[in-house]
Amino acid sequence: MAAARTFPDGFLWGTATAAYQVEGAVAEDGRGASIWDVFAHTPGAIADGTNADVAVDHYHRYREDVRLMAELGANAYRFSIAWPRVFPEGTGKPNPKGLDFYRRLVDELLANGIEPFATLYHWDLPQSLQQRHGGWQSRETPQAFADYAGYVAGRLSDRVRNFFTINEFSSFVEMGHGSGRLAPGLRLAPAQLNQVRHHAVLGHGLAVQAIRANASAGVRVGPAEQVITAIPVIETPEHIRAAAVATRELNAGYLTVMLEGKYTDGFLYEQGRDAPRFTDDDLKAISSPLDFVGTNIYAAHHIVRAADTSLGFAMVPYQSVHPRVAWPGGALSLRLTPESMYWGTRLLADLWHVGDIYITESGGPFTHEPGAVGTQPDIDGMENDSDRIVWLRAYLTQLQRATDEGVPVRGYFHWSTMDNFEWTLGLRPRFGLYRVDYETQRRTPKLSAQYFRACAQSNAVL
Repeated sequence: MAAARTFPDGFLWGTATAAYQVEGAVAEDGRGASIWDVFAHTPGAIADGTNADVAVDHYHRYREDVRLMAELGANAYRFSIAWPRVFPEGTGKPNPKGLDFYRRLVDELLANGIEPFATLYHWDLPQSLQQRHGGWQSRETPQAFADYAGYVAGRLSDRVRNFFTINEFSSFVEMGHGSGRLAPGLRLAPAQLNQVRHHAVLGHGLAVQAIRANASAGVRVGPAEQVITAIPVIETPEHIRAAAVATRELNAGYLTVMLEGKYTDGFLYEQGRDAPRFTDDDLKAISSPLDFVGTNIYAAHHIVRAADTSLGFAMVPYQSVHPRVAWPGGALSLRLTPESMYWGTRLLADLWHVGDIYITESGGPFTHEPGAVGTQPDIDGMENDSDRIVWLRAYLTQLQRATDEGVPVRGYFHWSTMDNFEWTLGLRPRFGLYRVDYETQRRTPKLSAQYFRACAQSNAVL
């Protein structure tokens, strides 16, 4: 019998969601509008024409959803707090009913033995800040975010001990302000885009400082970034070194400056006159000491090899026939690259000596629509998502490889607890361990829920 592929004692098994994708209730109890409320109602912005006004109604069904997490064997839950639910205008007077919802949610989690991990910004910027200041284009927004973060941490840190500042800087900056594919739907010039990048990491740093100043003793804080992952084409020393250099440079505008307190020479040279404007005080704030780093890992962005170039690496292009998982309703797809779990965490530890690492998101959009070609019948009333189980097993195997070698990964949060509103692709892609019937809001476990439960209970890859 093969040796058990176990994780370290105390390893956390969790699931993850984001406020705008699950809560609904966008106009209830004093919540203000967010940039996503506006963007999702823009004709043509969402592939299937839906929006998240109701989403999966988690705002009203959170007790049921927490019970479902407990039935999965989850002992941690990563959720986000909707900034406009707490500060409807982004700044100014807080909304007590908004914060009360998160108090109730946290109390329910703790009553079920589930550790809450709160994300303070998962893309739902208050629309008022976009209108008044241009959102992340202005230095006003990083400061407003810090004020909001300090307020929330000061009032929830008696029961929430772990806070993520911002989710996926690279996604909401590049696609929200570069390509226009995410809210607020802007296509900025390179210099303006670089300033948004800088303001995003500055907001993170100022929020870390505000949380330290306002939270209870012992609270821990870090970012939840989608680290741009480079994997070596062959695991030999020269190619591994190339992957490390590539990882540092590919993340220069985000995680590298957070962990090193400076922009790399290569980044500043490449940006030239378009480089962001910053001060030494900005860099000190951006590099405020962290307790952990969260990373969202779905696939490797690049395969690299050692090469005689200025930086010592070159990209190895993916073949067009590389195995992929398609996102229904759009042209996007995820490449099947389980090694991203190993190298995405190992290089974090090797490059920056990160003490604690969390996989804050990972999953696949496996969607099985009744009657669709290739969709197989349910098994014992559960959706047959055996493809998700194969994906999970492959990625978890590489994650266990990392922890077995001493990479300090402390927990894994599966994306997602349940099917939800998947940003510009709407309701069609289904990432959940629980299927949601969007007409009735009924939740039913998929076959993958059984697999997740078995792994969580045994603390091992099965």
